[in-house]
Amino acid sequence: MGMRIAITRAVSPNIGQCELTHLDRQPIDLALARTQHHLYEAALAALGCQVQQLPAELTLPDSVFVEDAAVVLDEVAIITRPGADSRKPETISIAQALAPYRTLCNIAAPGTVDGGDVLRIGKRLYVGLSSRSNQAAIDQMAAFLQPFGYTVQGVPVKGFLHLKSAVTQVAEAMVLINPAWVDAALFGDLQIIEIDPTEAYAANTLLIGETVIYPISYPRTHQRLVQAGVPVQTVDVAELIKAEGAVTCCSLILNTHVT
Repeated sequence: MGMRIAITRAVSPNIGQCELTHLDRQPIDLALARTQHHLYEAALAALGCQVQQLPAELTLPDSVFVEDAAVVLDEVAIITRPGADSRKPETISIAQALAPYRTLCNIAAPGTVDGGDVLRIGKRLYVGLSSRSNQAAIDQMAAFLQPFGYTVQGVPVKGFLHLKSAVTQVAEAMVLINPAWVDAALFGDLQIIEIDPTEAYAANTLLIGETVIYPISYPRTHQRLVQAGVPVQTVDVAELIKAEGAVTCCSLILNTHVT
């Protein structure tokens, strides 16, 4: 019988010292961030995930954003090499958490990649060529995944942090996209929903089964999802958004089989 696991990590007490690339630093209310993170985990559980929360990492301010430390596929998990030096140690405990479920591959120098730059749709991986992720990592990923029939394609990312800030999957053959940030033609064989242009960061959603977890911060784009027939479960992650986080960032989702 299959089981869907969501690996999460408690909010670091030092999240206020997080890396910021495109947002101005604002005070983060730690207690509120933790409350919002718990409610996010509750949304995962309500959608059938078994949540496995790792303990907070005192010395790693960004470590709640577990997605950046790994790319989990059905066949293997790729342990990343994050682009920001302060984040490279985050992968150690993530590799330990994933080892019971997947064979692990490791990105090596000079490759760098954040999981937030990796969008999987079927057997195709789109990888943002961003300030955090480079061609060397894409080449390594392509070599790891070639035996399993995946193709890996680089996508230029400028003016925003990660590819999944600009586009995410919201149904089997549908993506939500900010066309000002990424070329919609790359996804020409899929149905495309464009974000409301007044909500630049609204393209990040987390698809669990047939439902997307979605921030309450973007009500106009939320309406577009509803009108397209996408089931939506909203969460308030406003404090985590201040740390350049989003709903995909805070979990690693994997399917497993229990014998």
